[in-house]
Amino acid sequence: MPKERGITIVATNRKARHDYTIEDTYEAGMVLSGTEVKSLRDRRASLTDGYAYIDAGEAWLDAVYIPEYIGGTWTNHSPRRKRKLLLHKQQILKIQKKVKEGGYTIIPLSIYFSDGRAKVEIAVAKGKRDYDKRKAEWDAEDRRAADRAMGAHRG
Repeated sequence: MPKERGITIVATNRKARHDYTIEDTYEAGMVLSGTEVKSLRDRRASLTDGYAYIDAGEAWLDAVYIPEYIGGTWTNHSPRRKRKLLLHKQQILKIQKKVKEGGYTIIPLSIYFSDGRAKVEIAVAKGKRDYDKRKAEWDAEDRRAADRAMGAHRG
């Protein structure tokens, strides 16, 4: 029985939703060493350059920065090492099929603790072009303006 309950967010990739169109999201466990878990509990991680890939039927997370644990000794981990993701075989096959279709990539959206266990939310995503990004910004701006107008009209 885990001591912790609920979800504690460690790191999020805010730029991912701006740079990519998210198709599907999956929750995956991670194979971590002890000092990596301690570093994550200190809420120290960065997902900015991270990506995931599938190799030989296994999912891997690469280039995610989890700094060395301050209280660690010579047994500390490498900050940018590859980490195995724990997914069901059917999920891996579904993701692999989508990526092989072309134009899709696997990116991490967030790292968090769910009931004391480290999890990563990954997404199958397609890169946005510059004009798509501008259109999304304009749409958000229009929604905010409409909300302000509705608020001024009500009150």
